[in-house]
Amino acid sequence: MVHTYRRYDIPVEHLVDFLAAMTSDLDVDSYADLAALDRYMWGSASVIGLQVLPVLGTAPGVAREEAAPHAIALGEAFQLTNFLRDVAEDIDRGRVYLPADLMAAHGVTREQLAEKRHSPGFEALMREMVAITRRRYDDAALGTPMLAPESRDCVRAATDLYGGILGEIERVGYRVLDGRVSVSTPRRLAVFARRLTAAQLARVRVTMAQPNSRSSTGA
Repeated sequence: MVHTYRRYDIPVEHLVDFLAAMTSDLDVDSYADLAALDRYMWGSASVIGLQVLPVLGTAPGVAREEAAPHAIALGEAFQLTNFLRDVAEDIDRGRVYLPADLMAAHGVTREQLAEKRHSPGFEALMREMVAITRRRYDDAALGTPMLAPESRDCVRAATDLYGGILGEIERVGYRVLDGRVSVSTPRRLAVFARRLTAAQLARVRVTMAQPNSRSSTGA
């Protein structure tokens, strides 16, 4: 890990913020509103995007700082997707990652979550949270073309699969309290096959374009 941080010039503060967020899970079990949840996600998700960004690399002429907001948005989108998928598991662990003010607005209580009781209000809450999460994915998508060409399809694969979880949540009528939803194995395999092939082709093109490649030297 130290080698990776040094090689890619990743600020150690990102690791400190991540560990602080993980430590807070020992004491904090709910969040008053989306702003409070966003503050938690800075350490649990945003800095993950910022740490991965230097490893993925940016396209020629694109500064890391330019792509950073989109990397943050992707980390948050993934984290929010996890929260929506894992409502039942989280409440079993004594935690709620749905904003308390939105829960109250839809008449959803912590006790209801613990009892795994679906309701029209819970469905409406989930629908609103899915819309919020999709907006984060939209913000993140603007940054994919800023990545190094050989890295773009790796991110697209992850986005397709995590974004697909939102579609599955909708497909089951937002009934995430009944059990964990997931993207089907055939779809996962199809996404990986398509994106892996595209990533490999991009890597070959980048390699062939380098001045010391075999094609450029005539070897």
